[in-house]
Amino acid sequence: MIEPGQLILLISHKGKRYLRKLETGGEVHTHDGKLLMDEVAEAGFGQYVKTHLGKPYLVLKPTLHDLIKGVKRQTQIMYPKEIGYLMMKLGIGPGSTVIESGTGSGGLTTALAWFVGDTGKVITYERRADFYKLAGKNLERVGLADRVVQVNRNIEEGFEHSGADALFLDVRTPWEYLHHIPAAVIPGAMCGFLLPTVNQVSDLLRGLEDGPFADLEVLEILVRRWKPVADRLRPEDRMVAHTGFLVFARYMEPPKAAPRPEPVEEAAEEPDDIGEDADTLE
Repeated sequence: MIEPGQLILLISHKGKRYLRKLETGGEVHTHDGKLLMDEVAEAGFGQYVKTHLGKPYLVLKPTLHDLIKGVKRQTQIMYPKEIGYLMMKLGIGPGSTVIESGTGSGGLTTALAWFVGDTGKVITYERRADFYKLAGKNLERVGLADRVVQVNRNIEEGFEHSGADALFLDVRTPWEYLHHIPAAVIPGAMCGFLLPTVNQVSDLLRGLEDGPFADLEVLEILVRRWKPVADRLRPEDRMVAHTGFLVFARYMEPPKAAPRPEPVEEAAEEPDDIGEDADTLE
């Protein structure tokens, strides 16, 4: 039995997908007919329900991959192939606080909110009001909006928040905002960046090398799928190759200047024990 409010993924016999939130008494209208939410709830995950026209639909509990692929977008979103590595590299987990800039349609924001759990928080900045509103709707749709603080502003003047465990910038010129990072994160925090071209990466590296950052890493992640046919196993004709460069660096708080030692006064010389009466020992 599926509880009201849970997300469900409905897949038709032709592979058409419908991501919905289960509502008591609700309906889902498809090209194959109408699905009743009460029948979906009673069937449960991993089972089939039929439309009023008799077409079967598989009921599944959506994964994070399903949620991200189902994001309604007006911008390019980050691909799952980058997101997995990014989460591990930034150390995102339950209870983490992470700052993001460049919300876009909210694909990465959705993943961050998934990983920080109910005890964590995602603070995401977006300068464009239309993207800000779209991301908010996408987060509400998948039930993760309560884990996210959205800020509709440019980060030129810095971040409103501080003490984050990690930070990620998906902006065109991240090197222009590096000086704002120390006030936003804790010492030792991992910072990540996404850039499409090598000249942007070079500009960013120059900025990182001149600042309080260490452990620099640059990479791209390529995915080549294979046709899952046991007797004719070979790669797919097409692959998801370059979608962006990932750059990582750790913010290192500059060492504090050691306090100057206090001058030590020289002790006065003690008189010898041997005085004028020393000749009496002879």
